[in-house]
Amino acid sequence: MGISWLDHVNIRTANLAAMSRFYADILGLPSGPRPNFRFGGAWHYCGDRATVHLVEVPKAPAADELRLEHFAFRSFGFAPFLDRLRKASVSYDISVVPGLNIRQVNIYDPDGNHIEVQFGADEQAEMGSFEGRAP
Repeated sequence: MGISWLDHVNIRTANLAAMSRFYADILGLPSGPRPNFRFGGAWHYCGDRATVHLVEVPKAPAADELRLEHFAFRSFGFAPFLDRLRKASVSYDISVVPGLNIRQVNIYDPDGNHIEVQFGADEQAEMGSFEGRAP
């Protein structure tokens, strides 16, 4: 298993239009294609990569709540990574991106930060969840 690059950051917002304009107009990251998720949002691109994922929420997170919901790495070696998590008793959950079939392995670091590790649709492994120790 190897990490290839930092893939994206995921930010929760109740102000989707203004946030989307900011990332497009101020940072120069144009909005672009996004999978047909069951929730609102926008993806902003740096070159050909969607590096900022905005997720619409009904109300703004409180001051003590996270706005940066997770960060994601693109990786390879799906099966060996899952084996590593199981051997270390690290809990994980897997989801598949609609239309792209990218596998997302969701884990939490010891401080409770949400990390997504993505694997391409071509990688195969037993995809059941694993309930190891709590972070």
